Amino acid sequence: MTRCVVIERDPSVRALIHRAIQVQGLSVTEVATGREALAALEVHPGVPLVIYDFLLPDLDGLAFLRQVVRGHPDTAVLVMAAGTDVTPAVECLREGAADYFLKPVTGDELQARVMKALEKRRLVLENRHLQQTYKERLEESIRGLAQRNKEMFVGQIQMAVRMLEAKDIFTRGHSQRVRRYAERTAVALGFTGDILDQIMLGGDLHDIGKIGTREALLTKPGPLTDDEFLEIQRHVLEGEEILEPLRRDTPVVLQIVRSHHERVDGSGFPDQLSGEQIPLPARIISVVDAFDVMTMSRAYRPSRTPRDAMKELIRCIGVQFDSQVVRAFQRVFPDVDTILGPRVPPPPTQEPV
Repeated sequence: MTRCVVIERDPSVRALIHRAIQVQGLSVTEVATGREALAALEVHPGVPLVIYDFLLPDLDGLAFLRQVVRGHPDTAVLVMAAGTDVTPAVECLREGAADYFLKPVTGDELQARVMKALEKRRLVLENRHLQQTYKERLEESIRGLAQRNKEMFVGQIQMAVRMLEAKDIFTRGHSQRVRRYAERTAVALGFTGDILDQIMLGGDLHDIGKIGTREALLTKPGPLTDDEFLEIQRHVLEGEEILEPLRRDTPVVLQIVRSHHERVDGSGFPDQLSGEQIPLPARIISVVDAFDVMTMSRAYRPSRTPRDAMKELIRCIGVQFDSQVVRAFQRVFPDVDTILGPRVPPPPTQEPV
């Protein structure tokens, strides 16, 4: 393996340099022109050392140096020249040469300059490696800290959802069921990996914006007025705002929170999206959320059976719900009558005295 490329027109000088270099255990490739040297560097990438006469027969010495430094930045370059003009020396050192010396040169002097150049190269490479290692470790630490902070934030939000649902006996466990339904439906639609995880988290957090909704509206035992419904609608935007810290790493979660009340006919909220304008993960949550809501008792209406709720989903295909999502939901829960886990029964209603 070539460890040094020597460019010198005079064969006797090349041989002298060759012998001096070989004593240090470096294999040498001798060439007579700059173009031959550039070709040799392409054939033997990673050559540690180049030694050349500044007055090349075919290329400008400074242009050659720039080309080597640019194309092979880890190669140490020693420039030799005849005469006493130091102007080329200053230019060469400025352009990245490791050393510049005048001919004639003794074997001992050449060996000393080579050792110095290679030691400087070793230190530069070692320092770069240490910097890269430190950078990678620092980035890993930052990623770990960011992940822990994200997990803490998500944990706090999930706890807030549980507390919100705990206030209303009718909605208790709603987000967990939506998460379960969404997971199986999304898998049936081909989702895996990180996107599937985001859909599940979106199922958990889809109603987080209701934290800012008046409790009297959430538990109102009767239909909402137009103004009250407008207030309820704001929960999708408020939820998106709450989850803004998650946007970079889990953008699908924010899509779900914002768009799970859109309808495929364009009459939903908040953006009146239609059809495939609605992100598919949000269309999934729209279906499974509606199913769970229909099978929950409310103070102002009884629950539907799972079979009736499924029929309603099918009836609303093309108007409110996406056909492929409803069909996927049907496939993963073929025995719809057993879909519901145990639920805490709602308290009995009392007649006014």
